Amino acid sequence: MSLTSILEPARETPVVHKTDVLVVGSGPAGLAAALAAARCGVEVTLLERFGCFGGNITVVGVEGFAWYRHEQTVEANGIGREFEERAKSMGAAVPESQSLSYELDSEGFKLVADRLVEEAGIHPMLHRQFVAPIITDGAVSGVIVESKAGREAILAKRIIDATGDADVAARAGCATVKTPVEEMQAASVMFHLAGVDKTKFMEGVRSNPQTYKDWSSGEWEVETDGKEDTMFSPFLGKPFEQAIRDGVIPAHLNTIGGTWGAVHDSGEMTYMNLIHLAGCDGTDPDSMTQFEIEGRKQAMHAIDALRLYTPGCDGVRLRNFGMSIGIRDTRKIDAVYNMTEQDVRGEARFEDSIGIYPEFIDGYGILILPTTGRYMHIPYRSMLPKGVKNLILAGRATGGDRISHAATRNMACCAVQGQGAGVAAAWSVKNKVAFEDVDIQAIQKVIEGQGVRIH
Repeated sequence: MSLTSILEPARETPVVHKTDVLVVGSGPAGLAAALAAARCGVEVTLLERFGCFGGNITVVGVEGFAWYRHEQTVEANGIGREFEERAKSMGAAVPESQSLSYELDSEGFKLVADRLVEEAGIHPMLHRQFVAPIITDGAVSGVIVESKAGREAILAKRIIDATGDADVAARAGCATVKTPVEEMQAASVMFHLAGVDKTKFMEGVRSNPQTYKDWSSGEWEVETDGKEDTMFSPFLGKPFEQAIRDGVIPAHLNTIGGTWGAVHDSGEMTYMNLIHLAGCDGTDPDSMTQFEIEGRKQAMHAIDALRLYTPGCDGVRLRNFGMSIGIRDTRKIDAVYNMTEQDVRGEARFEDSIGIYPEFIDGYGILILPTTGRYMHIPYRSMLPKGVKNLILAGRATGGDRISHAATRNMACCAVQGQGAGVAAAWSVKNKVAFEDVDIQAIQKVIEGQGVRIH
């Protein structure tokens, strides 16, 4: 007799912690949410499955936090900008190669995040994996976690789902929409290099400068507004095309190519965004296992090609991979308001705005950079799931269609959403009202008081 399921015995789960606001996930959205709520004077707990805060920045190794920024870009500022400024002051950022921003050092930002959390008086809970929501009378009243300590419960008055995949919301019964796997934006395995001759590499870049027009090559066709086409991009494509012609890289790996981040005097070249893995489902551990391994294989092929065909890289070696594969696209909630392509292309304006975001779209074959001062509002309602109390979303799982997701998924936008969600959670606790019943004008006043542009 073969078993297809196991009936687990009932058990008592100890409550190990109680808090006002619990933030699940500490990426740009979750970290911003926790800081914003704590600065409003409520008890805040930040739950994270890995051993550091920062999510996409630190765990995956995506260092280009605001690589879209140009002279006329209009931004919300707030905690997202604070990430950048604090990293600069702590020696954990360098000028970004294609914009007026600073690239965050993925290792150094672990210390930046630690410092921010400690200063805000946030209760940190690392190394705990969210397992299930605790539902009481239709409201999320806490979560179950698993760790080396076993199964534990954390109770909270308000919960912010910043998991990126709407994990809390989905398991609480909220309606979600998951992009079909064949249509998901590709996942990436990020890596960093050592042994680069910076002088020779930069001479090579200057002698053969690449632009955003070069992104449209091989299998990729990128839609732009046209204004992006002649702008400099730290793009690497030719080494891999040559490697395929010479048989150094298998012919089917024609999606290897992309951007480098920063080149350091020490010989390090960081934030190598070269590996694009179509068909990876970030909610399926078997799929992630397959593509973690495949991504590392492809990265080594890329390094072989760089050694042979890129000036200054003949002695290059792998320094490190990110701790986890980078996922761009999985579930989104069916929110009270779902953002649209027209919203992100057409400078949407909302009375319940909790922050602005520049006209920056990156995904699904579209690249539009914010070089003309255009921007949109982010509506509070897009973070509210339907049908479940005490829960709000922040990050790439908020409500919206495909093209709106190509804008709101970006880290700086996630930080804007997180700060708004954190303020709303704190205000909700202090005034004993549900998320859907908050005084939006009162929340907007607090958000603006924290340095965010909302209109």
